[in-house]
Amino acid sequence: MDLDLLLRTFVALFATMNVLAVLPLVVAMLGELPPGPRRAASRRALAVGTALAAVLAVAGRWIFGLLAITVVDLRIAGGLVLLVFAVHDLLFSTAQRKEPAAAPDDEVGIVPLGIPILVGPAGMTAVLVTADSAGSLTTLMALTVVTAVNAALLEGAPRVLAAVGPSATRAFGKVMSLFLAAIAVSMIRTGVATLP
Repeated sequence: MDLDLLLRTFVALFATMNVLAVLPLVVAMLGELPPGPRRAASRRALAVGTALAAVLAVAGRWIFGLLAITVVDLRIAGGLVLLVFAVHDLLFSTAQRKEPAAAPDDEVGIVPLGIPILVGPAGMTAVLVTADSAGSLTTLMALTVVTAVNAALLEGAPRVLAAVGPSATRAFGKVMSLFLAAIAVSMIRTGVATLP
């Protein structure tokens, strides 16, 4: 095993799929949940994101070709999902979001936290590129290390919540929802601008 290649692959993947970049969003999104469900949602997000990345590392080019989709399509679709979530979070209170018509809290760990926040278009592209250049096995090994680092960072998120406090977390959550909407618009704009 080429350790230098593994390190370079890890850096490429971690640059696009690290929790540090989105930890404020994670804290804001999961701040209202009790410790147990919050931990379960973060673990579910990691599991779903890692599973998607692993599938892409092994069969990504084939799947994209079969479905006739591109990274640009993923960017626009991911942006739309984030925009809907952000606008809904900005307009409705926590109580309204917890009504039966709203998505259950455990789904937050899948969409939008797992996909497209933790593993979005940039992460998917990085997996596809590294699988082509470094091979599927090296990419999967690097992905395992990335997941372990992200799991450790997510486990530290409750300490951030405790230090900030519930009122500040709610206010911070609204601000981060606004930023999330801006990120979503940016993803859509970039995707549309790069359409062939």
